[in-house]
Amino acid sequence: MFRALLLTALLSGTFSVARAQFLMDMIDTTTELGKGMIAMYQKYDALRFSGYIQPQFQLAEAKGISSYAGGDFPPAVNNRFSLRRGRIRVDYERYDHHDMPVVQFAFQFDGTERGVFIRDFYGRVFESRFNMFSLAGGMFARPFGYEVNLSSADRETPERGRMSQILMKTERDLGAMVSFEPRRKNHPLRYLKIDAGLFNGQGLTGPTDFDSHKDFIGRIAMKPYRFKGNKWVLSAGVSVLYGGMEQFTPSIYRMGTVNGQKAFVLDSSGHNVGRIAPRHYYGADVQLRIPNGPGRGYTQFRAEYIRGSQTATANTTETPGVIPTDAQGNRLPLYIRRFDGAYLYFIQNLASDRHQLVVKYDWYDPNKDVKGKEIGAPGTNLTAADIRYNTLGMGYVYYPNEHLKFMVYYDWVENENTSLAGFTSDVKDNVLTCRMQFRF
Repeated sequence: MFRALLLTALLSGTFSVARAQFLMDMIDTTTELGKGMIAMYQKYDALRFSGYIQPQFQLAEAKGISSYAGGDFPPAVNNRFSLRRGRIRVDYERYDHHDMPVVQFAFQFDGTERGVFIRDFYGRVFESRFNMFSLAGGMFARPFGYEVNLSSADRETPERGRMSQILMKTERDLGAMVSFEPRRKNHPLRYLKIDAGLFNGQGLTGPTDFDSHKDFIGRIAMKPYRFKGNKWVLSAGVSVLYGGMEQFTPSIYRMGTVNGQKAFVLDSSGHNVGRIAPRHYYGADVQLRIPNGPGRGYTQFRAEYIRGSQTATANTTETPGVIPTDAQGNRLPLYIRRFDGAYLYFIQNLASDRHQLVVKYDWYDPNKDVKGKEIGAPGTNLTAADIRYNTLGMGYVYYPNEHLKFMVYYDWVENENTSLAGFTSDVKDNVLTCRMQFRF
């Protein structure tokens, strides 16, 4: 009992320094602290506890706004206190006598005033002959892009971008994944990582899979590479999601032309039933970190661009978690849209690694075939789900120590002007977020 308590205390005190930056990362055993952790694991068994909570206050520009800054505001509310995330995670990790991983299990829960939910529930096994391959199965982060996989505890902004939240809500899905990642530090391909997996598709937005079609998700990444001369650190990746959902109704809308104007055109062929409507995403990302000198932090640039085809419904482009139906239980028609979006980060430490200035710009265009006043024109079947949004965010982050983070961040949200009632001009939906984060 004493040994278990001692291990928990040691891990709680040191985890924030050795913490994983990405959702499925393990401890870096190439560092001195990582090697020390491995020694403790071999002696005391490989059990680790970690977590964080994020209490925050938010002020919206108007009452009852729809928002991707932590969820919509109730009709009579323009300010609120909330617990954005409250995570508890348990990891079991076993290493061999060469300090190479053999097996990992992870369990993570999220508890807030809205309830308690599963976030990670997976196991991963590593082959030990070549120390290059691993197999994961369960509920875990989709291997797509950079922002989706960056932990909310480490991200310098309160939330992921609008596009990331819509296309990959909750970031995780049920499936299995094979990874290629050489683990020996002298391997010639040590900077290469390849993930490829099959997933249900709806993630945590539904209670179970509603069709037999699976999404393929793959990513090829160059792990952070430090240039010897100037010590700049560069990383990059390309990702693909090739999936879709079964069509349970003959009614499918695709973009076309009606009476000379762009509009959704109905295809009601009986042959549509049982076919797969596409969800195809293609993305590329790059990250550059430039050191400012000892104790002065870094200048960082990040960028990611995603485009493709998304199948959803008339009033949203979120991936359906269940078979879409109306209030009477009738199955809704599906809408197929071509989309694109991107985000750009600029992060500057202010003469210290404790202070950061953050600037982020992102956009999400859910329907690349229309714009502006074309949306909402009579007879086009276009809705608010087809409106492009641009968001500029600026904030300040302060790290008093490795367990505590303060953040003040403001989102300027701009929608394109359309012919739709309520969206003929920019909606007043900017949000100020003030957040504390406690971490162990």
